[in-house]
Amino acid sequence: MSRTPSTNSEKPFHIPSLDGIRALSFLLVFWGHDHFKPIPGLFGVGVFFFLSGYLITTLMRMEIANTGRISIGDFYLRRAFRILPPFYLVLVLIILVVKAGWLQGHYSIGDLGASVFYLTNYWNFYVHPIDMPGFNIFWSLSVEEHFYLVFPFVMLLLIRFKLARRAQALTLLGICTAVLLWRFILVYHLHSLNMVFGPVTDPIRTMFATDTRIDSILFGCVLALWRNPVLDEDSRQSWSLTIAGLFVLLGTFLYRNPEFRETVRYTIQGIALIPLFISAIKLHDHWAFSWLNTPPLRFVGVLSYTLYLVHFPCLKLAEGWSSNRVIVGMTALSMSMALAYFMHILVEKPLARFRRRLGSRTAEVMEQPVAEVAAVG
Repeated sequence: MSRTPSTNSEKPFHIPSLDGIRALSFLLVFWGHDHFKPIPGLFGVGVFFFLSGYLITTLMRMEIANTGRISIGDFYLRRAFRILPPFYLVLVLIILVVKAGWLQGHYSIGDLGASVFYLTNYWNFYVHPIDMPGFNIFWSLSVEEHFYLVFPFVMLLLIRFKLARRAQALTLLGICTAVLLWRFILVYHLHSLNMVFGPVTDPIRTMFATDTRIDSILFGCVLALWRNPVLDEDSRQSWSLTIAGLFVLLGTFLYRNPEFRETVRYTIQGIALIPLFISAIKLHDHWAFSWLNTPPLRFVGVLSYTLYLVHFPCLKLAEGWSSNRVIVGMTALSMSMALAYFMHILVEKPLARFRRRLGSRTAEVMEQPVAEVAAVG
């Protein structure tokens, strides 16, 4: 059974705990960049990927329930007005700061084109790393944008074939399995094709490429389609599965085998996040998860997308002023918060009002920012 929250109210639909999860994930990414330890940041980006898939697919389900269809045009308009203006504004600001001499960096026309057209993840690997502070973390935005380009049409196909939601979820799990097998092939069996595909066994390839990371988003889509804790009455919370998910995640951090990290780790983490998300949403007022809904964390969560965009250049600026990592971190975080807040007031909120005037009531559902964040500096 399923229930579809009405979108006729003037108050946008809100899913509890997700702002706090955004905030926690951003802080993991920031900590990873500040201390040059990629593991917590890489997990943070995995959580953001999962969250993005869950929110986008939940929104699609609600649109289908309310209108009987998916409007591809409305979907792309919402995504464009949500993501592109802050991204391109920060991109221009980074270039101006570098040209002013406050930060060190350089770029070619190709580097700029790869960033503008969301090809950074493949450009960094197959051409050369982009030497601009802040550009190098755009790889995750590339993965997200590639997902946005394809996934609406995948959903339309699933609907056209009149698959039940469980069958839709199983279809996406099949794609996740194919991505896992592809990672195994890249890591273990394509050594002889390096001249064609590049150094395919390099962990950067499996870490950043869309074809090897898209399953991190699709696991969130699976939860949205089957036993969604917001929409489906048969969704059940299990403490045993939640605790098991926590221990499984801990194991993926502690087991350091490189082949494991670049093949199975992303799959295991995606599966382990499912019971954690269910519990965080369904038990949002329980002491174990209520802290995710405190005003400070919700505030950081609302700003998380712009915080991602500005935090790395802020860290590099702060490193030029001090060698103390604590001072660098506190200074960069304060600068990031200030910049993100001003961008939220001056750019994001006016654009949100404009999106609502575009017409579709479902465009107002869950329009809190989804931060597409990266983890490797």
